[in-house]
Amino acid sequence: MNDRILSLLGLATKAGSVVSGEFQVDKAVKDGKAYLVIVAKDASANTHKEFRDMCSYYRVPFYEYATKEELGHGIGKEERASVAVTGEGFAKSLIKLLDSNNDGHQIS
Repeated sequence: MNDRILSLLGLATKAGSVVSGEFQVDKAVKDGKAYLVIVAKDASANTHKEFRDMCSYYRVPFYEYATKEELGHGIGKEERASVAVTGEGFAKSLIKLLDSNNDGHQIS
């Protein structure tokens, strides 16, 4: 895997700083434990809207990045439409990479 963002996401997962799947991401955001939410570019319009609105309300950075397959592969699982980073340090590093990468788009 030659993608620095997905590699760092994998490292964060091994450190126990990532949750994935709609229910877990939703819970992490609402519990104030999510420092970053990433939704796959090919996730449904409803998924994008749900997480964009929730992240806006709870003031959690929200990015669209990669495909569901790539996102899942990055964290060592099956396809994932959404992931939340619960480690603050990992989130800050990922946000820097996402901001400097033309493929990652922050949505306000």
